[in-house]
Amino acid sequence: DDGMMAVGVIVRYTMMSCSNLLLCALILVATAAVHVADAFAPTIQTSRANHPVFRSSATENEEITTQIPRIPTYNKRATIEGPSIDSKPDYSSISGPMGSFVDSILMSLFRYKLSQRLYHQDNTIPTPDSKLPLTDFMGIIDLATRMNSQNFNRTTIQTMSQDVMVSLFPSFILDRYPTWFAQPFPAFSARMCAWATVVGGTWLMGECEVNDVPEIEGGGKSQGVLVKRCRFLEESQCASICVNSCKIPTQNFFNENMGLPLTMTPDYETGECQFAFGKLPTFEEERLAKDTPCLMRCPSNGGMRSWHNGSDQRATDSSEQWLEDLKALGELEELKNGELNVSSCSLMED
Repeated sequence: DDGMMAVGVIVRYTMMSCSNLLLCALILVATAAVHVADAFAPTIQTSRANHPVFRSSATENEEITTQIPRIPTYNKRATIEGPSIDSKPDYSSISGPMGSFVDSILMSLFRYKLSQRLYHQDNTIPTPDSKLPLTDFMGIIDLATRMNSQNFNRTTIQTMSQDVMVSLFPSFILDRYPTWFAQPFPAFSARMCAWATVVGGTWLMGECEVNDVPEIEGGGKSQGVLVKRCRFLEESQCASICVNSCKIPTQNFFNENMGLPLTMTPDYETGECQFAFGKLPTFEEERLAKDTPCLMRCPSNGGMRSWHNGSDQRATDSSEQWLEDLKALGELEELKNGELNVSSCSLMED
């Protein structure tokens, strides 16, 4: 028994050392990527300025005053009030276990990868990076909002978001993690991913902690993460952006790329979100997530639901008009004072 216990301790600490090395490697890659992005930023901005869409966008954005056009609301549902704005946390004072410096590196890397994916020339509408600083969280919200407003198909939004997550990891990790960790050590892999989510994701989600998931076979010890009040949801104020840009693509990433099932259960009344690593989402859970009403403070008032659904006759009768309207919406996402005040709901119905 003592021998088995000693072997177990050695395996455990070996695994922890491996996970620490992987995290350090990711941080080093992030640092290098940010420096490269900064070095080539002038070239990227120049090439974007020459793109016909961005040339017209720059001109028309100068004419923005106080109004932003909205697509009409169809089949409006009851709304969810959500948590009180008065109790909103000061997210700038919340940092992960490795400190605010590491958080700023991870945020900058995520922003850089997201802007790269949205600017891809194969996109229907290549989207320029936000004008906000690289370390400004609202720059990510700006990009996520435009990604949702400029794409008719919710599956496209989910795929683009998953692509960003894949790009954050070296290929050798994603190629080996399923066979080296997830399949032979599912419970340990779930605990390691829960720990890594808190360490690497606090800047994105706000205060969170590792917890147990009793419904998982074996008790789910330390296989969950409880997000106290999600920063991404709080700042976007859009349940649809939450589902299509975060929940579904994150679940798909862990299941398809990491070989580890994940179920995310957001609570729009409180702003909480429960991660359960090692648990596959059920059909009923996914249906309930997609049937969630709009948040009361949603800036678009739910106006994009029918647009993405295809029930708006303009979207089905005239693709040219659809592209023109989407382009206008994407170009007019900022008010004259520079504050982001527009959002857009992506379809959550099948």
